[in-house]
Amino acid sequence: MAAPTPHLAVRGSDGTLLLRGPPSCQESSAFQKDERQGRYIAFSSDGSLFGWCNGSQVSVIKVSTGDLVKSFDLPKTTALEFSPLNRVLATWQQYTKTQDNPQGEANLQLWDLQTGACIKAFYQKKVTGWCPSWADDESVTVRNVNNELHFFENNDFETIANKLHLQKVSEFALSPGSQPSKVAVYVPGSKGAPSFVRLYQYPNFGGPTSALANKSFFKADKVAMLWNKKATAVLVTASTEVDKTGASYYGEQTLHYVATNGESAVVQLPKNGPIYDVSWNPNSSEFCVVYGFMPAKATVFNHKCESVFDFGTGPRNAAFYSPQGHILVLAGFGNLRGQMEVWDVKKYKQVSKPQAEDTTHFSWCPDGEHIVTSTCSPRLRVSNGYKIWHYTGTVLYKHETPSNKELWEVLWQPFPTGAFPEKPVKYQASPSELGSTEAKPAQAYRPPALRNKPQTASSKLHEEEPPQNMKPGAAGEKQMSKAALKNQKKREAKKAAKQENKPDEAPPPVADSAPASHVTSSCGDPETDKKIKNLKKKLKAIDELKEQQAAGKVMQKNQLEKMQKEAQLLKELEDLELGL
Repeated sequence: MAAPTPHLAVRGSDGTLLLRGPPSCQESSAFQKDERQGRYIAFSSDGSLFGWCNGSQVSVIKVSTGDLVKSFDLPKTTALEFSPLNRVLATWQQYTKTQDNPQGEANLQLWDLQTGACIKAFYQKKVTGWCPSWADDESVTVRNVNNELHFFENNDFETIANKLHLQKVSEFALSPGSQPSKVAVYVPGSKGAPSFVRLYQYPNFGGPTSALANKSFFKADKVAMLWNKKATAVLVTASTEVDKTGASYYGEQTLHYVATNGESAVVQLPKNGPIYDVSWNPNSSEFCVVYGFMPAKATVFNHKCESVFDFGTGPRNAAFYSPQGHILVLAGFGNLRGQMEVWDVKKYKQVSKPQAEDTTHFSWCPDGEHIVTSTCSPRLRVSNGYKIWHYTGTVLYKHETPSNKELWEVLWQPFPTGAFPEKPVKYQASPSELGSTEAKPAQAYRPPALRNKPQTASSKLHEEEPPQNMKPGAAGEKQMSKAALKNQKKREAKKAAKQENKPDEAPPPVADSAPASHVTSSCGDPETDKKIKNLKKKLKAIDELKEQQAAGKVMQKNQLEKMQKEAQLLKELEDLELGL
């Protein structure tokens, strides 16, 4: 059976369309382009349904045939999401109130996709965290209401089945996967008390010992919680808005590992600086962290928070695992030049190093073979467009948005796990008419005084660190530590500089009339030693004048008089040295 072809949804100022993915990269014949400006687009979690709102209505279609499933008269809708089993459609619009209706209307609505009826409407003023979180089998749904978690069961939103109240719960994350469902909650610290993250298994919320794990920490204004796919652990990135040490204007970040078996740890990062990105491998046993002041480091850790592989330093601030977990892309977007490093995760070998400048969005195709990069408004209002790549660095399709139009969003159609099995990693670039955009090695600025000299460690702007395998015995012998590697580089640079300057360091020729045996003579009398030193200095100056005269230089009267005193000075030097 042939593998399915993922679609790419494209939303912009000129409408919404569906594009068939590689190899065809053509508009889908099943979906007629909507010329009206789209406000929001979304696929269902299995990719079978596609929904969008265009300022007049919300429409849901079947992706395979283009048949309309349901249409809702909701012109003000600005966001929508499908429940995991496609039973419920959640829509959100801006909360408003009028003089006639001071309380306002319930702006979060849940719709039955079978009947089209409104199941329930809630008040949800903030767009942040607007959508309820469903378990994968829709047995449990969670909402955060006034710092309290409300749990509903089997899409019955009339009855609150359970509540979790912990002082002030500001963030939560429901676990993916099968039953039993777990939830991670974050409570910010107050009045000198630390912030903490706790893991619970639904519905065991009673008593202080009911938590599966607990991790408390200071220095946290906000957190980001990321479950792994198997729901066995959570990575918590704690951030402060201001770094009180003044080392960074990004604030200060720390990374914590919390597991459902009760284990917790602080992930020790060898380089100081911000944490740019954290990403779980889909196998749930490893995670990658991009961190540190530029050039940033990237390191893969195992579930014991031990370093597995260090990618060294480079211009990067993001990490993306392929859906199958066999390829990792490290990229530098935003204020960086868009360099991407594609790595084979099993061999830890670099596959390609393409460059996608001005990229504002990156995502993997579900087939694990292709990626899309795009430049979208309002992040960047010029050079809008998108490219579909093969991970070997080849551009397969390129679309440039006209200068009078804007591109707002591109979105891959998701597929159920296992729809695309893992394929062996290729190292040879795939053929394409558009070719590849391999990043050219950038030359660092060098001052004019250093341009004709060999490059040494002292002339480099940054100390570059190469990739290294951190597994014990992975390379046949123990890897050198960072300090040892740095010292070795310094020794090599010093040796190279010594070799370069060797001809210039030859000792000046000593006058024939001065005996070599008296070069370092000393009598112990400081006054006599001082006189000998001064005489030798004068004799050396006379030798230099002789060389200049031999070269044809015209001597001044005072220089000739100085040269005539050579015999007298030699006699004085001999007398002083014989008196030793």
